Amino acid sequence: MQPFSKAYRGRDAFASATRPPITTRYVPLARSFSGYSRDRMRTDVVAGVTVAALALPSAMAYAVLAGVPVSAGLYALLLPVLAYAVFGSAPRVVVGPEGTVSLLIATVVAPLAVGASTQYAALTALLAVMVGIVFLVARLARLGWIADYFSQAVLVGYITGVAVVLILGQLGKLLGLSSDQNGAVREAVDLVAHVGSANPATVVVGACSLALLVVAGLVSRRIPGALIVVLLGIAASWGLDLAARGVSVTGPVPSGLPSLSFPDLTRGDVGSLVVAALAVFLVAFSDSILTARSFAARHHEVVDANQELLAFGVAQISAGVTQSMPVGTSGSRTAVNDDMGATSQVSGLAAAAMIGAILMFLTGPIAYLPSAVLGAVIVYAGAKLIDPTLWRELARSSRVEVVIAAITVLCVVMIGVLQAIVVAVLLSVADIIRRAARPADAVLGWSAREDRYVDVADQPDAGITAGVVVYRIQDRLFFANAHFFKRRLWAAVDGAPKPVRHVVLDGSFISDLDASAEVALREVIDGLRERNIEFHLARAAQELRDRLDSVGLIEVIGADHLHATVTAAVDACGGAA
Repeated sequence: MQPFSKAYRGRDAFASATRPPITTRYVPLARSFSGYSRDRMRTDVVAGVTVAALALPSAMAYAVLAGVPVSAGLYALLLPVLAYAVFGSAPRVVVGPEGTVSLLIATVVAPLAVGASTQYAALTALLAVMVGIVFLVARLARLGWIADYFSQAVLVGYITGVAVVLILGQLGKLLGLSSDQNGAVREAVDLVAHVGSANPATVVVGACSLALLVVAGLVSRRIPGALIVVLLGIAASWGLDLAARGVSVTGPVPSGLPSLSFPDLTRGDVGSLVVAALAVFLVAFSDSILTARSFAARHHEVVDANQELLAFGVAQISAGVTQSMPVGTSGSRTAVNDDMGATSQVSGLAAAAMIGAILMFLTGPIAYLPSAVLGAVIVYAGAKLIDPTLWRELARSSRVEVVIAAITVLCVVMIGVLQAIVVAVLLSVADIIRRAARPADAVLGWSAREDRYVDVADQPDAGITAGVVVYRIQDRLFFANAHFFKRRLWAAVDGAPKPVRHVVLDGSFISDLDASAEVALREVIDGLRERNIEFHLARAAQELRDRLDSVGLIEVIGADHLHATVTAAVDACGGAA
């Protein structure tokens, strides 16, 4: 026998032997530099530059949507992006102005101030600071576990729904049309109905851009197709004067960097924005964690939800002190960043640096960027978010999860992101309750081939001991499954091939039981005794034994009816018989 050591004495078995340095614990970017190569840097920089080129016109559009000056949207691409790049745990996530958050800003700030006024901009900056404070408080309270209620079905459905919304939202840019309809589906239907009025030059620009992106993707993933298309689009727009042909372009971009100042508003302003700050926090965090985990799963990475709270807290406050607006996660730019092969948040640093350089010196060329080019890049990236493999995996796992994912898609597309998240989480919780109320269970028999007790449903030829039923339930016992436990155990007794004299409960999966489960277990034991059937408990963990002892069930069961293994319990039953 190998000698044993007491290496865990005084130590947490789930803690590392040495704590990592504080820089790597709270600054994930520092971990990226370990083994960082020149090739990785080249890839990250190219991805960051591409994202920056796409972010400028998007930021301007979302600023207008939120009701703030265009400069507020542009400033959100600087310090907030740097903050997330340093503190964020998701290497490929891109933050900045985002559609849902922008709509929320317009909804909550508009009643408090006149749009595009100094007060409106100040309220928006204050809202960003307050949202950041909510994030930091959530981090101190370690509320990252909230994200665990977003199941895989929710993740798949959400990202698919976002992809559909992204694609539908670009139809107007690709056709050179606009619609006054609300909602992605209604707007798309309206645009298709008026497709005859589409601008031919815009359609050609969009179609050529999509074709170039597809070809570049088929040739090699390392080709920066999006960046090439953006540069060609600017060159073609300038050389052919596409604006004169009716092609929509980005237009003039204001230059200069923001100053640092804290919003100077009254206590009443703070009070009026508390609910809004909580709403923006919910939307931004939900969107961030769903997007981050979706992309992290593709690369077998793990996202630290609590670290994301810290990263977004710093990013939101950074937005507020630079006269900007609350930021969120950009699904489209994250998709482009991932498609470009970004490996770390160095791409975020490159994007912020590029934005700064553009704001200082290169705002002129961006004005020529056709909106159709931007739309094509987003459509291409959005289409790649729809992964049939993930849907097939859900189907193999559970039809219920496919239904949850499908409902999530419909909610995102039809009623909006925030409502969809609420519905999806409620569906996930309902699924958790459903699973807990009907946990996996089995009647066990001995498999000589595997030298262990197995489910007789899987191996019908497994051996059983006459007069003994071995039953296993694979979950803790509590109010939601107490009646299921009783019903299934009695069904196992009644379904036994020979008269039952002993019942062995395999407690290896039962970590705890509540008051309802305690009552159910007493009823089972009493009912078995009325039938002259003895009850045995096998493989109960110490935690379960302590709980049973505290409520007097050890005495009811009998200490001699507690066994370390199922085999020992069955042997005892044979001896008693």
